Amino acid sequence: MDVLHANHISKSYGKKKILGDIHLHLADGELVCILGVSGVGKTTLFNILSGLILPDSGSVELADENGVFRDISGETGHLSYMLQKDMLLPHKTILNNVALPLVLKGMKAREAGEIARPYFAQFGLEGTENKYPAQLSGGMRQRAALLRTWLCRNRVALLDEPFSALDTLTRASLQEWYLGVMEEIRLSTLFITHDIDEAIFLSDRIYIMKGRPAVLSDEIIIGNKRPRNRDFMLSEEFLAYKKRIREII
Repeated sequence: MDVLHANHISKSYGKKKILGDIHLHLADGELVCILGVSGVGKTTLFNILSGLILPDSGSVELADENGVFRDISGETGHLSYMLQKDMLLPHKTILNNVALPLVLKGMKAREAGEIARPYFAQFGLEGTENKYPAQLSGGMRQRAALLRTWLCRNRVALLDEPFSALDTLTRASLQEWYLGVMEEIRLSTLFITHDIDEAIFLSDRIYIMKGRPAVLSDEIIIGNKRPRNRDFMLSEEFLAYKKRIREII
């Protein structure tokens, strides 16, 4: 069952048209990638989906628990949005950083912390509750940011290149961890990347974004079930997906 629709989205800045006729859908529990080169308009699309900016035309629709869609164009707070940087506040403990979305929704800090604390083990953060961001590695900070995003309690998360700032080994480890935790929390996710390997490894489906103005030119379904391990990246299927994507881009 679909939870999110983008219908014929377009956007211009001045005389420069950034997004053409964009339409996409996201199903419940699905992990879908928008893959494209830097500067093609991926973040502009996410800003529209999250309600930070309005499209020039088209609409963003979100389904409620009964499957009824409502237009949320230009409304913030319906989708969780994680940027490239972890955006953790340096003067707050990791527990207080993670619990911040609950506090912003009106919950008292102590109560918010009590709700957030049990998830630290599940997200590989046990023992970091009273530490500060500067005391954590880049990978641990991203785990904290992902937990904070999930605690927004929205059905859909937008992740803008969440692993791009990490070194290769940490990135690979976090990708595998994220696939595992996704199976447990079933968070419907749209994520941005310009890394072909990452897109194939993580995704159920991939939208290829290209052009000036940008459109979603192709949709590729990754048939291998999640969660996947690193051996998948050495398989003939993986290399076939990669070759096809490189030909399109």
